[in-house]
This record gives sequence, structure tokens and C-alpha cells, in this order.
Amino acid sequence: MRRLMLIGLGLAVMFSASLSLTGCVVVAPRPHYAARAWVPGYWAPGSVWVSGHWRA
Repeated sequence: MRRLMLIGLGLAVMFSASLSLTGCVVVAPRPHYAARAWVPGYWAPGSVWVSGHWRA
């Protein structure tokens, strides 16, 4: 039983980690706003960190 719980916990951790590493998160548009998407932060060439931002 303990082994089954550990396997289930491991699968849950791997599933949540894969969800957190996905790309852009599309947000449903409001009636009078254009659709926007969240672009996560990333390392640009030259070791420069570009923080996350909303893209229209």
C-alpha cells in the first residue's frame, strides 16, 4: 500500500511539474478587450533575463 501511495504521489508531482512548464497561457478575452496571452520569462542571448509579460 505504501508503494502504491508513493507511485501516486510521484505521478502527481510529475504531472504538476509538466503543467508548470507549459508555454503561453491564453486568457479568455473580456467583451471590450482584445485577446491577450501571458508570455513567461526566459533567458535571452547574452545571459539577459526577460521577465514575463502580457502580449496582445
